[in-house]
Amino acid sequence: MKFKVIEGGLGQAALTDWRIEQDGRPNRDDVRREAVRRLNDSGYHPSRIREFVTGAPMPAALQYLSMQIDFAAEALSRLDPIPADFRSDGYWPAYS
Repeated sequence: MKFKVIEGGLGQAALTDWRIEQDGRPNRDDVRREAVRRLNDSGYHPSRIREFVTGAPMPAALQYLSMQIDFAAEALSRLDPIPADFRSDGYWPAYS
């Protein structure tokens, strides 16, 4: 059995943040996109797929990181106004 990764438009989604450029203020969707980007960069999804296919559990640190990123995204989304520097590492958990 062979698996193939299909990468439709992954590279293009991060190229433009048109909402921020239009009015200069980030919104909930911008924060959610940043959370997804950080989760993708952490290696969470390949580990999750590997767990599903092989049955080998993913590292607990990655599961915990996913929960932390979701919490940070939710907390940032509820701020009014959302900080312009919401992409700063100070707002987001780090994978250790």
